[in-house]
Amino acid sequence: MPSLPVRLGLFYSAVFIGLGASAPYAPVWFADRGLSGAQIGLILSAPMMARMLSAPAIGLWADSFALRRTPLMLLAALAGGAYLLLLLPIGFWWWAAVWFLAATLLSTISPLTDVIVLARARRDGFNYGWPRGIGSAAYIVANVAMGALLARYNSDLLLAWIIASALLAALSARVLLPPDPVREGGGRSTLSERLSGLGGLLRDGGFMLAVVSVGLIQSAHAFYYGFSALAWKQQGLAESMTGLLWGVGVAVEIAFLWFMEPWRRQVGPRRLLVLGGAAAVVRWGALAMSPPLWLLFPIQALHALSFCATFMASLQIVERLSTPANASAAQTINSAFSGGLLIGLATLASGALFDAVGAYGYFAMALMSALGLAGALRLYGVRRLDG
Repeated sequence: MPSLPVRLGLFYSAVFIGLGASAPYAPVWFADRGLSGAQIGLILSAPMMARMLSAPAIGLWADSFALRRTPLMLLAALAGGAYLLLLLPIGFWWWAAVWFLAATLLSTISPLTDVIVLARARRDGFNYGWPRGIGSAAYIVANVAMGALLARYNSDLLLAWIIASALLAALSARVLLPPDPVREGGGRSTLSERLSGLGGLLRDGGFMLAVVSVGLIQSAHAFYYGFSALAWKQQGLAESMTGLLWGVGVAVEIAFLWFMEPWRRQVGPRRLLVLGGAAAVVRWGALAMSPPLWLLFPIQALHALSFCATFMASLQIVERLSTPANASAAQTINSAFSGGLLIGLATLASGALFDAVGAYGYFAMALMSALGLAGALRLYGVRRLDG
């Protein structure tokens, strides 16, 4: 049996190999079914917009089990079953409802896994970034592999890949994840205890300041995710160069996760979040000016800070501001802000911005990052994060 960090990394891989295929290529499957761009946009954005409610609710439900891996098994299995229902050719509203269910279930697995991995990394003394980086590598493999496969085969292969990945994740949760209890003393928490823990988080000014600040910085990536390829194409760059530039961003992300742990510990989560916010302001402000190709590579390297440092800081800050009893709810709320409401709104705004001003739309993302940076600086007043 591989070591625990490797097993955790393999579980992340089972999840991310599906997400890495569906994120870029799900629109292809829907377009092949005759849906318009507006219909596809609605299907994809609806789960993100609902995560402010769905993610905390699922986190509350997850904390009702005795073992942390049990809800992960169920979420992955149910997501696989929901994706299977997409095969029924009923039409737009059916596909929208089924995709909403499947994407909602699957998107919550990663933050719930983070709870397990963070606790184990602290207890057993390994670098959280190693298993997470293995998952990121699997995400890249899925991007490349599915792109190559879709060049030769029809998009039904994508759906088969996603279903298989979800079912593999369900099996992997049982085989690879440790049987860690939700409660330190064992047993199950009552509904009143879980609701009390959730309510405490929502009333906690320091916690809410942290997740909103992180959400603003992370959601400022929306214009880049949605329109960087089109913006660079307008500037005369080939699609192959766009792929290379995206590859640089993911490569530095993995390098940060795998090799920057000693520096990250020395810096601490608050300063790491400030660095991430500052790097995001610089990155988006620079891209708004349509810089030359040679400058794009060091700008893309800032992804290690604007995304990865911000992500790592958020996990640590949220962990410090929560308790084992409400850790799942805390991480899902954090995920809901970063990958839900705020990025959903930013994505909707980015489309109109790109149509109106092209690459200058990055300036709006720089402003969002600046607001997140201001919130990060205010976290120096939260004493629970001292030390």
